[in-house]
Amino acid sequence: MTQQSPREATVPPRTGPRPATTPQTPHVQLDQFGPAEVQAALWSRMAALAGVRTGPSGISLPSSRALHLDPAAAKGPADAFLVGTEFAHLHGDGSGSLHLALPTALAQEVIASGRGEQHPAVALGLAHPTLVMLFGPRDADELEVVWQLVRASHAYAGPA
Repeated sequence: MTQQSPREATVPPRTGPRPATTPQTPHVQLDQFGPAEVQAALWSRMAALAGVRTGPSGISLPSSRALHLDPAAAKGPADAFLVGTEFAHLHGDGSGSLHLALPTALAQEVIASGRGEQHPAVALGLAHPTLVMLFGPRDADELEVVWQLVRASHAYAGPA
């Protein structure tokens, strides 16, 4: 990603074939898992974001770890959140994939770049089109792209 503000990100294309995913909930990535150390580095960065507390997801499987904004910092629009003040969660299945909310134009860029896909609930009218799943990062370069998208989600939720 270019070094712009998180709200102005440009998403580079993902190389290789798309990973397999489930077409329904739970919406998970089924293959192309990244190394555990890359996933650990991503979570470490995510957990250190300003105004964030970590905890269980209010909407995902129990193994997922979520980012919740402090209520006073949650100034973003309703579609910046998955549930309550949760704006992102990292799946605990070893895939490194995560769900988050992004501004609509950026969510569309993510999908067009092959770095993620809309949650199936969007097609059913049960979720905002801002809800996307990012595919888990497979290496340090992909980690940087995913990290910038997490930062954009954080900014969209309010504190940036």
